Amino acid sequence: MRPIIDSTQLIGACGLYCGACKKYLSGKCPGCHKHEKATWCRIRKCCQTKGIHTCAECGIEVRDCSTHNNLIGKVFSLLFGSNRAACIDYISRHGEEAFAEKMAAEEKMTMKRGMEAQKP
Repeated sequence: MRPIIDSTQLIGACGLYCGACKKYLSGKCPGCHKHEKATWCRIRKCCQTKGIHTCAECGIEVRDCSTHNNLIGKVFSLLFGSNRAACIDYISRHGEEAFAEKMAAEEKMTMKRGMEAQKP
């Protein structure tokens, strides 16, 4: 099992933190940006097309984005209680480094639904 470390390279395009994901930690997944087989992920593809690392760098408000708020994302949110929009908000307000540090320290791959990003 890999240790949980804080690294901006382990932040997924959608705002999930791959560095605390069980599949990443067990070596079964290389993480969002290195996962060449994740061609199904529309958010990853959109960020790659725009040349950005995460949705936090996009000019579209994440809650208004049809790509970020697709069916797969809604199912993921329901099943895992994930609030990827809060993750993107946190990154926008505090930066990728602060987000990676927070998620690694809390050993979480996402902020939970019902949590909003804290304002500075």
